[in-house]
Amino acid sequence: MYMIESKGGAISCMLLALFFLGTWPAIMTLTERRGRLPQHTYLDYTITNLLAAVIIAFTLGQIGPSRPNFTTQLSQDNWQSVMFAMAGGIVLSLGNLATQYAWAFVGLSVTEVITASITVVIGTTLNYFLDDRINRAEVLFPGVACFLIAVCFGSAVHRSNAADNKSKLQGFKSLETTSSFQIETGPADSDLAKGKAKEGTAAYLIELEKQRAIKVFGKRTIIGLAITFFAGICFSLFSPAFNLATNDQWHTLKHGVPKLNVYTAFFYFSISAFVLALILNIRFLYWPILGLPRSSFKAYLNDWNGRGWSFLAGFLCGFGNGLQFMGGQAAGYAAADAVQALPLVSTFWGILLFGEYRRSSRRTYVLLISMLFMFIVAVAVLMASSGHRK
Repeated sequence: MYMIESKGGAISCMLLALFFLGTWPAIMTLTERRGRLPQHTYLDYTITNLLAAVIIAFTLGQIGPSRPNFTTQLSQDNWQSVMFAMAGGIVLSLGNLATQYAWAFVGLSVTEVITASITVVIGTTLNYFLDDRINRAEVLFPGVACFLIAVCFGSAVHRSNAADNKSKLQGFKSLETTSSFQIETGPADSDLAKGKAKEGTAAYLIELEKQRAIKVFGKRTIIGLAITFFAGICFSLFSPAFNLATNDQWHTLKHGVPKLNVYTAFFYFSISAFVLALILNIRFLYWPILGLPRSSFKAYLNDWNGRGWSFLAGFLCGFGNGLQFMGGQAAGYAAADAVQALPLVSTFWGILLFGEYRRSSRRTYVLLISMLFMFIVAVAVLMASSGHRK
């Protein structure tokens, strides 16, 4: 199997993982805003997410002189470590599923900021002690503090942007009961009459609400925040569980049984994530939540609108997770949590693709820039804390 030996190689894996893991949520948001049901999107995503793990296992997990390789470990008595890997896959799958609904309520940027910050504060602390403190604490924990500051800025950005949107839509007395006639004849009509509504205007927000799969007008933001915090807790546990699977810090394996390599652990990790996602999303097809329309497995198979994007999102997430784990095994999983600064990437896509924060107030822009700056500092500091696993 192929092993990352140098700190530079580990950091390269982390940076590439950061780009991948920051991009796939934007693609999933794109399909939802175009009206595709999240259940359909997530079912497609889970297929290629698992396929990415299989590709990594049968390529990187098989090449090179290091032993044991992937296929050898499939027959070894390592079920204790396999259980840790599968537990990590389960909590990650729950977190990913939750964020798909949270994006609709509080936006892509804020969802990623809150979940990433919770993940780093809890997950990094757990990984630091599990890895026997191979990362430099005097560097690592100031980086964690930067994430805490970033989440404060993120919350302020959300409140400020929500106030901006409310001000834009104040011509409608009740967004929950806004009718199509009101939309066509309301104060936003001048923008709509010109064709496609301009990003950031009231017309754009209303047009988006009409098109998207999850309707959010009239829904309380607290629902989205509750879903977001649940996702953050799930995300904070998957990396420590994977750490336990590959390094056996609790000495659960029998004497003489090799520890799981990254590729074998990632394979089992992805299998459990796939199975849970498949079960939950098929259930949501027939018994949907949050007011989504009822669907069926036949309708899902016939829905090709945005399927290619969904497949791409699954590949990006799968390869991103694999790269994060490869970097973490080499330089410490606490340092690898730097990839949770994915709001750096997702905020860029949110602005570019969805017009988030367009025509917002100066206060919102100042807070947004401050948030992004803190994430840049956090990434630099966390990566500087990288150690070397013996």
